[in-house]
Amino acid sequence: MKRYFFTVLALSLLHTSTFAQKPNVKKAFKLAAKQTEYMLKEVEDAKLHAGNPALVSPRTIENGKLKLVASKDWTSGFFPGVLWFLYEYNHQQPWMKEARKFSAAIEKEKLNGTTHDMGFKVYCSIGTGYRITNDAHYKEVILESAKKLATRFNPKTGVILSWDHSRDKWVNPVIIDNMMNLELLFEATRLSGDSSFYKIAVSHANTTMKNHFRPDYSSYHVIDYDPQTGAVLKKQTHQGYSHESAWSRGQGWALYGYTMCYRFTKDPVYLKQAENIAAYILNHPNMPKDLVPYWDFNAPSIPNEPRDVSAAAVIASALYELSGYSDQKKTYLNKANVMMNSMADKYTAPVGTNKGFILISSTGSKPSNSEVDAPLSYADYYYLEALLRADQLK
Repeated sequence: MKRYFFTVLALSLLHTSTFAQKPNVKKAFKLAAKQTEYMLKEVEDAKLHAGNPALVSPRTIENGKLKLVASKDWTSGFFPGVLWFLYEYNHQQPWMKEARKFSAAIEKEKLNGTTHDMGFKVYCSIGTGYRITNDAHYKEVILESAKKLATRFNPKTGVILSWDHSRDKWVNPVIIDNMMNLELLFEATRLSGDSSFYKIAVSHANTTMKNHFRPDYSSYHVIDYDPQTGAVLKKQTHQGYSHESAWSRGQGWALYGYTMCYRFTKDPVYLKQAENIAAYILNHPNMPKDLVPYWDFNAPSIPNEPRDVSAAAVIASALYELSGYSDQKKTYLNKANVMMNSMADKYTAPVGTNKGFILISSTGSKPSNSEVDAPLSYADYYYLEALLRADQLK
């Protein structure tokens, strides 16, 4: 028994003493800048050939060509955010000029109440710009966006409605991704003093915590509510392998969302939720050694399943923030560093390739066979955010 105890202790000490090196932020941003310079040229070329002025932001590569989307697309705000991050890191004015130009193309979305994706679109672009510049105009855009997002809140369900489409499948669908849009509401209260936004965000976070999670702290993707009573009608997935599987990016949204909720509220319930979600992700037996997850933790053909680098980027960024709040700081920093180094070493495109996207091998929606093993704008966004967070750590 004594021999066993000391063997376990020795292995434990060996494990804790092995600490992954912090990512090479300078090198990563140098590559990101070169790729984004290339991307800007590709965007102009794609716009010229598309002949559609409504297309404003790059999303992915489709059939070998750069795919641009209109501002109404949920991914439209990520490339402006990438440009803001580049300016934030190197303070070079051309990046601010481009960031302002691409952000301006998203501004009209502040009045689009047909979607819950206001945070992704407006906050990742204009919200990031405001954080960096304190531009009073951006502040007004944030507040208008929050007002419009708040119209999708139903006091009877306690949550913000996600999709207006697919009414043949769901009555009142709410997806785990929606946690990410709460940052816009929290920030709106901070900027305006109007507590109504804060209260909606807290209600959504609490109701989601109650209904979206299994006992092991994995999350369902879609919860369908009765809009009159708030009763849960269905617990399903749209982008995961099955209704009872753990779609990896969804777990990332959950981790990031509750970490962010703790930042604004300092409610220990949210911190504990984030820690429990992190434990599920990091201790999962199907998590690869490089910590870049497969597209679903329960996908049937692991290890012969596509990875989702976007999930790794979201999780790494969340872990860096969570490390600043939790007594498990060393664990979270170590795991985030492993993820970031894996992405830098194995999932970064050579300069001048990939239409200018920084990362490869993300998975948009495997069940729809859409954007599988492809670059995605939001993977790049959260990767650069994670790099900035790593760089700012003491």
